[in-house]
Amino acid sequence: MQLRTFLTASAAAATLLALGLPAHAQAPANYKSEYRLSVVLGTAFPWGKGAEIWADKVRERTQGRINIKLYPGTSLVQGDQTREFSAIRQGVIDMAVGSTINWSPQVKALNLFSLPFLFPDYAAVDAVVQGQVGQEIFKTIDKAGVLPLAWGENGYREISNSKKAISKPEDLKGMKIRVVGSPLFLDTFTALGANPTQMSWADAQPAMASGAVDGQENPVSVYMAAKLSTVGQKYMTLWGYMNDPLIYVVNKDVWASWTPADQAIVKQAALDAAKEQIAISRKGMSEADKPLVKELTAQGVTVTDLSPAQRKVFADATKSVYTKWKPQIGTNLVDMAEKAIAARKQ
Repeated sequence: MQLRTFLTASAAAATLLALGLPAHAQAPANYKSEYRLSVVLGTAFPWGKGAEIWADKVRERTQGRINIKLYPGTSLVQGDQTREFSAIRQGVIDMAVGSTINWSPQVKALNLFSLPFLFPDYAAVDAVVQGQVGQEIFKTIDKAGVLPLAWGENGYREISNSKKAISKPEDLKGMKIRVVGSPLFLDTFTALGANPTQMSWADAQPAMASGAVDGQENPVSVYMAAKLSTVGQKYMTLWGYMNDPLIYVVNKDVWASWTPADQAIVKQAALDAAKEQIAISRKGMSEADKPLVKELTAQGVTVTDLSPAQRKVFADATKSVYTKWKPQIGTNLVDMAEKAIAARKQ
């Protein structure tokens, strides 16, 4: 019986190998039992969902050899979003789906996406990230010590507040607006006459509820998932002043520890997850009738959708910020982005 069982098992293994499939899903000895994936927002948000999709695809396609666990709230760096990139490089974090904003202190080129009013529409974003500019930025990230695999998207950041409708720069005068820890954001909102207040996302919601800050800027999908209308954010202005692409990355030592076959699986899973995540992120805002706006209105939110002429007034008011930051980001890189946007297919 034992011999027959052995022969049967051997035959089954041989069949699997003949099909090009592993006889078992046992991971090589140097693989970790769990890989830690850092993300700012949880799976209720498109950002976190994209990370979950990546982890699930990798687990499924490697038959569990690579097991990824999500750590939302950037909990691996005590919620300090701006420390995430350094922690990936150092190996504290194995993988991440991170924001260009949060990583811009370590990679100056990523400030490109925070330049005020550079990206007029989704076609402009796609032309930049999926073209030569996106490739150049990936080379820069690689040189900075982290391996980038795919571009995702958190979306266009719109502004909400508890005070009044915002339709012109003067409406922002003296208003306390929560922003992330980026000097470019501080410059932009200062130029508009606001009082930018830097704080983590974890601290932002209680601050809005208590009135410690008047407003915030985030994609509509984040506003909806976080139910910001329940913390006094009753006025929303769609101004599309910047888009926040996300980047799927892996620590280089972790990457080197995987077999070439598993590396290929992880990369393709990142590309597939990112594509799905972008679609989720844009849902409700990319359509002509913007269904999410209707949902906002139904919640009692006053939505102001700026016309191109109104948007230009804000762009003109922040032109000095654009001019100041262009050489810091890289004049050639910004020029390339401007050309890609001008030549985009709409």
